[in-house]
Amino acid sequence: MTSEDTAQKSDEASRYEDNMNNLEQENKVLRETIFQLKMEVDRYRSPALMLADVVEVFEKTAIIRVPNGNRFLVNKSSEVGEIKTGDLVTVEQKNLTIVDKIESEKSLEADKFMIIDKPKIKWSDIGGLKEQERELKEVVELPLKSPELFKKVGITPPKGILLHGPPGTGKTLLAKAVANSTKSTFVEIVGSELVQKFIGEGAKLVKEVFKMAKDNAPSIIFIDELDALAAQRVDMGTSGEREVQRTFMQLLAELDGFKPLDNVKVIGCTNRKDILDPAILRPGRLDRLIEVPIPSKEGLKEVFKIHSKNMTLDKSYNEERTYKQIESMSGAEIKSVCTEAGYNAIRAKRTKVTQKDFDKAIEKVKGKEEEENTYKGMFG
Repeated sequence: MTSEDTAQKSDEASRYEDNMNNLEQENKVLRETIFQLKMEVDRYRSPALMLADVVEVFEKTAIIRVPNGNRFLVNKSSEVGEIKTGDLVTVEQKNLTIVDKIESEKSLEADKFMIIDKPKIKWSDIGGLKEQERELKEVVELPLKSPELFKKVGITPPKGILLHGPPGTGKTLLAKAVANSTKSTFVEIVGSELVQKFIGEGAKLVKEVFKMAKDNAPSIIFIDELDALAAQRVDMGTSGEREVQRTFMQLLAELDGFKPLDNVKVIGCTNRKDILDPAILRPGRLDRLIEVPIPSKEGLKEVFKIHSKNMTLDKSYNEERTYKQIESMSGAEIKSVCTEAGYNAIRAKRTKVTQKDFDKAIEKVKGKEEEENTYKGMFG
C-alpha cells in the first residue's frame, strides 16, 4: 500500500470520527429537547391547584377556608414545610390536600387603595361647611396632633365619624382636607367596589387595608358608599349576601381592634344613613354623626366664589341674579355650573364669561338634575 493510500484512509477515518462526534452531539441536544418537551407536556397535563387560607393547624391536618367561604379539615402533604394560621396555601382540587405554601407578604393588591401622595385639598378650598369643618377638627385633627391633651383631661375621642347627606355636598372634600391638615396618609375604600370585585376576598382585603393604615400612620381610612357594605342585615340567602356579611363583620372587628388614641382614624361616608346597620353606629365605632347638607344661602356664595375665583367675568355678570338661580344646588352642581359657563365662553371664542353663559349653564345643570330625579322616581 502506497503512502498516498495510507494518507487517504487516515483522512477518511478522521472524517468518520468527526461525523460520529457531530451525530453524538446532535443526539444529545435532541434528547435534552425531548426531555424538556415531555416536562412541559406533563406540566400542561397536571391539574390546576386551588388557593386557600389556613384557619387552624393541627399535627397532621389543618382547617382551611376555600374562596367560596366553606371550611374543610384536610391533610398536609409531607413535602409542605411549617404552616400557621393565616398562611396562603395551594391545595389539590379533588381532595383539598395542602400541597405548598405561598410565600407572599400581600395576597391582595391592597396598596391600590392607598393614595400615596397626600391630598392637596385645603380647608380654604371648601365653602359653606364651617360647622362641619369645626367638628372634623375636634374629632380627627386634634387627637392626631395633640393626643396628650386628651390623656391629661382623661377622655377618649371617638374612633371614627360618619359623614352623611345628599350627593355632591362635599363629604369627600372634607375627609381629604382633614387628611391634608394632619399630614396623614389617605386610604380610601369604595364600598360598592369592594363588594362587587372581591367576592370571596372582601374580609381579607378589609384586614389588609387596616394593617396598611397602621403601618403608614398617621392615616385616615375613608370608606365611601358605606351603605353598600353596612346596610341593615337581612336573611342571607345567596352567597353574595353571605360574602357582604362576612366583609361587614370583619370591618366591625377591625373598628373594635384599635385604640381611640391610635394614629388611625376612620371616616365613613354615605348618602343613605337611614339604611345603615345600627351596629356600625354604636359607641366605639362610627359614633360621631356629622350631617353635610345642601349649602345655605351664605354657603352657596362661598362655594360659588371658590369655584369662580380664577374666572374672567364680563361686566354683564350679575352676582345676585346668579346666587338666586343656584339656590338649593349642591357644591358639586355649582362647580359644574362654573365649568359649563366657561365652556360656553370658549365655544363663542371669548375669554370673558358673561351672565348669559351662566344662565345657560344653570339651565343645563338643572335639566340634568330633573332628569336624574325622574329616573329615580321611576326606578328608585
